[in-house]
Amino acid sequence: MENFELSPERAAGVRRAETLARKIKLLLDTIPNTSGKTFDYPTVSAAAQEKFDYYISRTRWSLLKAGKEQVVPEDCLRAIAGVFGVNPEYLLQEDGPVPEQVDAELTLLRSMRRAEVRNFAARTLGPVDPEALRAIAKILDEGL
Repeated sequence: MENFELSPERAAGVRRAETLARKIKLLLDTIPNTSGKTFDYPTVSAAAQEKFDYYISRTRWSLLKAGKEQVVPEDCLRAIAGVFGVNPEYLLQEDGPVPEQVDAELTLLRSMRRAEVRNFAARTLGPVDPEALRAIAKILDEGL
């Protein structure tokens, strides 16, 4: 059996596609649209068309989210970034600062998850003295 290795150019293209997919999924999971719901293809496509006069086909969107290597026009990257309110460069950076809005949404999600765990623990444990509840809450806050 032969050892299959990608050329450096092809490997870079694969990494770029995977990075872009990961960033798009993060944005989809964290940034709400104007109605407060999560983005879906019709919302992204309509916003890109309306705000940036760029049409994103369902096929391209599916390939982008799946991390399939493809040529992505700069206008497409600008439109996607604009829809989510992030810098287009963020979409292609493997490492780099997380946009403020994404960081704020992630912080909120972590806080909500901690509250869910605390509430679950309180219900499951039943009557527990307040000092023990504070100790449990502290452990959860430090661990999550």
